[in-house]
Amino acid sequence: MVIEFDPTQPKWTQIADDLRAKIASGEYPPRTLISEVQLERDYGVARITVRKATAALREEGLITTTPGMGSFVAG
Repeated sequence: MVIEFDPTQPKWTQIADDLRAKIASGEYPPRTLISEVQLERDYGVARITVRKATAALREEGLITTTPGMGSFVAG
């Protein structure tokens, strides 16, 4: 997956927007694992950037995180 980042906006917000769109479109259906390691590779960014994006989605209720299991698209 290649995303052209807008240099005028933080990368984490652009990643959150992209993930939000994929959840809304059904590309990431409920209970899909959201792997920080995979997102780090896919977007070519540092883990902290991915964590900021997933934290924003968690606050919105779009994903849930279970310690020891990972983050998943909310049902």
